[in-house]
Amino acid sequence: MAEASDNLIKRTCKQLGLTYKQLGELIGLSEGRVKQIAILDNSEISEQVIKSLEMLIKIRELETEINEVREFKILLKRLAK
Repeated sequence: MAEASDNLIKRTCKQLGLTYKQLGELIGLSEGRVKQIAILDNSEISEQVIKSLEMLIKIRELETEINEVREFKILLKRLAK
């Protein structure tokens, strides 16, 4: 059996720096439901929740990338002056 820290909910919260309440708000679940899922084995987590978490992680990655590009653009403008 996988360790509790391997639970997808727990891992996602840790990776994104979110509380269960914040995660629930982002994926449309109550804090209580997120807590329930956090004690399940990953094989028991619904495909809908898994896809929601995957999309949330991808969105965060893309937001970070966009911010890096914006910072690079600002730097290029400064260097061009």
